Amino acid sequence: MTVTPINPESLHRNPAFSQAIAIDGPHRTVYVGGQNAVDVDGNVVGRDDVAAQAGQVARNLQAALEAAGATMDDVVKLTVYLVEPNSAFPAYETFQRVWGMPANPPTISLLYVSGLFQPDFLLEVDAVAVLPRIP
Repeated sequence: MTVTPINPESLHRNPAFSQAIAIDGPHRTVYVGGQNAVDVDGNVVGRDDVAAQAGQVARNLQAALEAAGATMDDVVKLTVYLVEPNSAFPAYETFQRVWGMPANPPTISLLYVSGLFQPDFLLEVDAVAVLPRIP
């Protein structure tokens, strides 16, 4: 088994965490850490706008997956952390617009939280993807 940290150039770099981790064995499992509405330079995108933040979150998640050789079709689990009292509907509408409607959607958990690491973040999403072993 091989464990590989994934930190693409297209995502903000932080020495405290990796954006994703890939585990190669009989299958490749990719764990993407919580993605939020931060651009490559570390700026918050869409303050006070859940839909705008969801768009940046979706782009960040796609970038982390692509860097690991995965796509949204490989995702088996999403966890969405949404700061209350925001509605989940603008975020889900944005995710569907960016990602489309997969034939086999992943499992999803939505958790309402009182806050996230950075006070301007309104949501955060982490993911687990499983794909065939890369030769």
